[in-house]
Amino acid sequence: MIRPILIHPDPRLKKVCPPVAAVTDDIRDLARDMLETMYDAPGVGLAGPQIGVMLRILTMDCTKDPEAEPRPMVLINPEILWSSEDRSTYEEGCLSIPEQYAEVERPARVRVRWLGLDGAEHEEEFADLWATCVQHEIDHLDGKLFIDHIGPLKRQMITRKMQKLKRDRAREKA
Repeated sequence: MIRPILIHPDPRLKKVCPPVAAVTDDIRDLARDMLETMYDAPGVGLAGPQIGVMLRILTMDCTKDPEAEPRPMVLINPEILWSSEDRSTYEEGCLSIPEQYAEVERPARVRVRWLGLDGAEHEEEFADLWATCVQHEIDHLDGKLFIDHIGPLKRQMITRKMQKLKRDRAREKA
């Protein structure tokens, strides 16, 4: 089921999420909904709080090549174990901040540990877009948005645009 995506500023997007207690059928259903919502948006990542679920769960698939097999991933209670000293800069966007982009510098590679839908612990090193995406989504679980990594003027400008977008959408529904 495709779920509605919260738009910034929404107070839920600024809250730190508690861990998922156990991998249950409800969590598996949530993961399926999150992947469906992410692909439909379309996006490469989605975190629980973006759909109003205040739990440490994220989905991602950074496969860009249309010929390549998709690689949908669900990370439950992810934690960054290691970050490279070398940095990379990507123009980031966010499903909760539609049509707004800014360059964000982050570690170029990260090692992450998480629980999978199988209940087992997994660990992997991510690089390039995958590294940026997993860091961006983990930020969501910690109540941070990509605009928290940019200058205050640009952040303020984007926030005002999102407030206007939300007002316009509310008027359309009325």
